[in-house]
Amino acid sequence: MSRVGKMPVTIPAGVDVSITNGLINVKGSGGSLSLAQNALVTVGSQDGKLSFAPANESREANAMSGTLRQLVNNMVVGVSAGFEKKLSLVGVGYKAQATGSKLNLSVGYSHPVNKEMPEGITVATPTPTEVVIKGADRQRVGQIAAEIRAIRPPEPYKGKGIRYVGERIVIKETKKK
Repeated sequence: MSRVGKMPVTIPAGVDVSITNGLINVKGSGGSLSLAQNALVTVGSQDGKLSFAPANESREANAMSGTLRQLVNNMVVGVSAGFEKKLSLVGVGYKAQATGSKLNLSVGYSHPVNKEMPEGITVATPTPTEVVIKGADRQRVGQIAAEIRAIRPPEPYKGKGIRYVGERIVIKETKKK
């Protein structure tokens, strides 16, 4: 059995998990998320913990038990604490401004780039060169952060662009005469 799949998911106080009609619903202070239950995995609930076991002895069921366990764990953490990604803008004149559910980026193009945030995702700019994306769904937070980074990815000669906080960019050596 999968090592990740063996570990139970602890449900903290204030989080409600229900399994009905092949859907796993998680509700908490951060919102509500749902996920379709896989036929290869049996989900059990007892004493405030969720356990995941493969429905049969196949390799796919074993792998899916660990995958489903981690997806449900991410949902529980998301509705209780939430997830966030931080981006930084590096370059002269590069700046970002969050207004409501829109992010306005000035990153060296002839025009400003506007990015609309979907429902459930909030964006903030503590400083003009820093963007913080928050939400309950880990996958959507990471996807939005990747889409914003793709607007102007870091280039390898000067390192200018939008990068994740803590991301290391390998700077290439310039051409010699």
